[in-house]
Amino acid sequence: MAFSPLHAVSHYRGRFAPSPSGPLHNGSLLAAMASYLDARAHQGQWLLRIEDIDSPRVQPYASRYIMQQLATLGMYCDEEPVWQSHRLDLYQRVVDQLRERNLIYGCACTRQELPPEGAYPGTCSQGLPEGRQPRSWRLRVPLGTERFEDRWCGPQAQNVAGEVGDFIIRRADGIWAYQLVVVIDDGEQGITDIVRGEDLLESTARQRVLARLLGYPLPRVMHVPLMRDEMGRKLSKQNHAAAMDLTQPLQTLNLAWQGLGFEALPATSTTAFWAAAIPRWASRFQISPVSQVNAA
Repeated sequence: MAFSPLHAVSHYRGRFAPSPSGPLHNGSLLAAMASYLDARAHQGQWLLRIEDIDSPRVQPYASRYIMQQLATLGMYCDEEPVWQSHRLDLYQRVVDQLRERNLIYGCACTRQELPPEGAYPGTCSQGLPEGRQPRSWRLRVPLGTERFEDRWCGPQAQNVAGEVGDFIIRRADGIWAYQLVVVIDDGEQGITDIVRGEDLLESTARQRVLARLLGYPLPRVMHVPLMRDEMGRKLSKQNHAAAMDLTQPLQTLNLAWQGLGFEALPATSTTAFWAAAIPRWASRFQISPVSQVNAA
């Protein structure tokens, strides 16, 4: 993927992190656009991370096609893309450190043995039942309420221990859990700002708990609205959302732009679209041209 030399580097580092389980659809473009706009409005860096940790769902060549889709829409990242599948040794080292600190434990519970709702009851937190072997690994969640300000949704608070409980960091199939790898990746890449869909807002508190245990700075967060179909379902690959239309890139860009609450832009090229959209985004969120970021 090409790199953009047009934007001065600041302390802001944002990212877009798609899963290569298929091409981008209009819903994923909305999240990509919001993260791109926020990075450019801050005169910051925008990174691309391919979240291919869930290998059974990965489609061959999907990551390259995603990069082509972004490039067609005039969206260029500022560093070489990162693939999670290339970082398995890093995840193992971090988990080994957590184990040495007694912050994780093996869990033998099957899904059928757990309550259908509510927090994990801590069945295996003091040791495995006799004759059982660990299937997954869980983080020991400290007591207390996690509070943070979401730049779109406002003040948030969650008692992770009480509402979620000790959550899984390695799944029963041996795959590292999303909640683990996203925290490590953001921390190791120095991400200062996370801009993504509001369906991930509920995960943010537990990710902040883990980031704090690992000693990473806590990024600012913004969770933007989801694009939905005519039945009110969020556009997703699971719901068979169609790939976005690249034959009419300006119409596709404006669809996502309007999904973020703006009026359509009468641009005649993708370059002109971004030139008009970035200052409008900066004005809406009161971002000054030289705005710098302090981690939360």
